[in-house]
Amino acid sequence: MSHTTTDEPVRQASGATVPVLAFAGIVVAVMQTLLVPVIKDLPRLLDTSPSNATWVLTSTLLSGAVATPIMGRLGDLFGKRRMLIASLSVMVFGALLSALTDALVPMIVGRTLQGFAMGAIPLGIGLMRDMLPRERLASAMALMSSSIGVGGGLALPAAALVAQHTDWHVLYFGAAGLGALSIVLTLLVVPESPLRAKGSFDLPGALGLSAGLILFLLPISKGSDWGWSSPTTLGLFAAAVVVLLLWGLMELRVAAPLVDLRTTARREVLLTNLASIMVGVSFFVISLVLPQLLQLPAETGYGLGRSMVVAGLCVAPLGLTMMFTAPVYARLSARYGPRTTLIIGLVVIGAGYAGGLGLMSAAWQTVVTSVLIGAGIGLAYSSLPALIIGAVPASETGAANGLNTLMRSIGTSVSSAVIGMVLANTSTDAGGVAVPTMHGFRVSFLIAAAAVAVGLVLAFFLPRRSPAGVSQLRASSEEDANLARAEQALAGAGRPPHGFRGRVLAADGTPVARAKVTLIDRHGRQAGATLSGGDGGYALAVPARGPYVLAARAAGHAPLAHAATHGGDRPVDLDLSLPGETVPA
Repeated sequence: MSHTTTDEPVRQASGATVPVLAFAGIVVAVMQTLLVPVIKDLPRLLDTSPSNATWVLTSTLLSGAVATPIMGRLGDLFGKRRMLIASLSVMVFGALLSALTDALVPMIVGRTLQGFAMGAIPLGIGLMRDMLPRERLASAMALMSSSIGVGGGLALPAAALVAQHTDWHVLYFGAAGLGALSIVLTLLVVPESPLRAKGSFDLPGALGLSAGLILFLLPISKGSDWGWSSPTTLGLFAAAVVVLLLWGLMELRVAAPLVDLRTTARREVLLTNLASIMVGVSFFVISLVLPQLLQLPAETGYGLGRSMVVAGLCVAPLGLTMMFTAPVYARLSARYGPRTTLIIGLVVIGAGYAGGLGLMSAAWQTVVTSVLIGAGIGLAYSSLPALIIGAVPASETGAANGLNTLMRSIGTSVSSAVIGMVLANTSTDAGGVAVPTMHGFRVSFLIAAAAVAVGLVLAFFLPRRSPAGVSQLRASSEEDANLARAEQALAGAGRPPHGFRGRVLAADGTPVARAKVTLIDRHGRQAGATLSGGDGGYALAVPARGPYVLAARAAGHAPLAHAATHGGDRPVDLDLSLPGETVPA
């Protein structure tokens, strides 16, 4: 097995665990859109040039990209709850630093520290994976995965209201307060996962990945200012390719790499990460286009002339719809699987952008577009962690979801750069001020639709999988750990086994993976449970010698109950070919 357990006492996840983790994700996501209402005023507020002021936004992007996979790996090694609290603490400190300064450099430092909290998203997903029962896992991960969009969507109107009526530093004080509240709730409600990955932290790998990401994302963020064909931009892109290639070669030679590239190269993981980039591109387009369209003066002939606050309220349904999509996703995924749910989400996003091309003449139309696209993005974002978790070992969920979150961030970064360039190149002069045109807005929507189309192609090439293989029969890390402990207990040399072992077989004699095997004692109580491995093998330790019933259940097979008495070394194979009522897939 690729994971270990600690001797720490395990607290059971309460009903408040999921909302608290989702709240942490929303708080972190707020940092991404906190300054959107005051972007145009930053040069004046910080007494600097427009090109220098953009570093206030760029620094958060870069630090978030670097921190996401690193914090995920640290969580796998040293405790996901511990790293979640550390991430939030750094964010609070950074927010307070930004709240107390009007100088450019301290502001950039504070924003950089705030970006480190982006690792909270994969850490929260990893905690859910480790602690929650399968029946709650799908909707919980969906809510956590969507929190990045929910926080961004809800922050727009709130930040606009604050910026319009109070000092802009209040934005940071509010963010620090939310972060502190999230830390307290996490300490009170969220238990630490007892699971730890083996190995040590790959510091050279972390430095190499950080350097490569910075070299890649920096020209994407600043390309419009520097010029896309400038020596600086092209040189940084070339350096990024070299550094990331060297980093990849190094990671393949390391026993415990920061990112397991062999796992990442698996078809399902690779295609899911590529599709995540496309979803990230489509998500950020609407966030860039609709607020500008709503706030442009009606005198332009197409602007809707709304205030900053009203514009934020019209876009807020984007995040709200993503939040309410989580239970819908859980039902769809349980029935059809996350692959199909991802496809449905991408189709809905595409329909939203296609319809949005003709829905730009009234504020209510932008709300309709926001709701439709928000529903699609909610389904798509919710599907991504389920696809990743279904393809990687339990001990790598933090790092793997951190990498997937990074892919989404790369998508939003690419979207910001490309859409910014499109709107700049299609703008018109209005009284000496460059104003985006309706043509530019529609081209931006077409770009988003094209990204969705690419994502659909990638999703169709994802391997098909039984929905139950991901939801009903998907083992939690706790069950995997129980299986590992049982295997260790049953493997004692020279001693009789303290439990049962064997294989789960289908009607044709082939092994059945991920079948639920339950141990029931003489009083009818559950004494243990596990899932069969890839070879159909299972192992269950017993609390005491005596008669037991072994019950096996798998999608598409008849459930089986087999009476057995502990006391020998004979394997007990569970044949699911016996007649009985089949379990619906």
